[in-house]
Amino acid sequence: MLDTPPNRQVERAFGMVRIRFHGRGGQGVKTASRIVSTAAFLAGYECQDFPVYGAERRGATVAAYTRISKERILERGIIEHPDLIIVADETLLEDAAAGVLSGQDSASVLFLNTRSDASEIGQGKTIPPILTFDITGRTISILGKASALSAGLGAAAARMIGIVQEEQLLQAMTEEFGHLGIAADVLEKSTRICQEIFSALPVVAFQPRKSRMLGAVVRVPSQDVLRGTPSIFAAGNAEQQRTGNWRLERPVIDRASCSRCGMCFVQCPDGAISLDEEGYPLIDYDHCKGCMICRSVCPLHIVEGERETMAW
Repeated sequence: MLDTPPNRQVERAFGMVRIRFHGRGGQGVKTASRIVSTAAFLAGYECQDFPVYGAERRGATVAAYTRISKERILERGIIEHPDLIIVADETLLEDAAAGVLSGQDSASVLFLNTRSDASEIGQGKTIPPILTFDITGRTISILGKASALSAGLGAAAARMIGIVQEEQLLQAMTEEFGHLGIAADVLEKSTRICQEIFSALPVVAFQPRKSRMLGAVVRVPSQDVLRGTPSIFAAGNAEQQRTGNWRLERPVIDRASCSRCGMCFVQCPDGAISLDEEGYPLIDYDHCKGCMICRSVCPLHIVEGERETMAW
């Protein structure tokens, strides 16, 4: 499954490789996907990368997708059947909404950023072979913080696909960090992170893929406005998703001073504020994400923010 030794660049046939990154907002999976894509482009390959995330804040689940091929890439959309799965946060393995193991049957390897050994992961689960490396630990040790793991995650992916030289990886990281305005000292330390992780990991020997129909023309009939537009009226499983644990601040309304104007109720983007029988606002703290829009729209300025304490 894995090519050895880990410090040797191999020459091999290379078809399209599909990489799927999973992480949380702020961990740098979007930039990591761009780093490996740019590095592969510098190595002479066709590349495609893009993230998928909603309007949620730091800490919410994020995915990014990278396709690399010697031929023109005609596929579009999310990667349902990845060859390589990169996971930046091991807690996502237990998060059904993250979909980390979706389409896992096609993956040759699942890479996990963790302090645990691969043998300790996935007990009782049918998952691909696992590679692990403590990217967070090395980032903290070298950079002094782990606010973003993009350099380490990008280096891990670049190494495992086996077509990128170290100098191409570092050039790609420098270009992508330059777009973000990263300071010179951070770039220097990130270079060390890339070099260490790139030299520590092996190259993956990807499994041959069964051919799949990549697309077809589908005739979509005209529908009425409610069926033909992304209008959502049902709660679905939103009530079971306790998004209140994403919150950094808890909004608190001074009921005694409230004029019952309803602005907070109307403007709440998550519908987490309702009105009681007397017209006073009630906050559903299980689903309030702490965006504090209610505070900004309150004409009497009677909504305060209290700091939350969370385990994650």
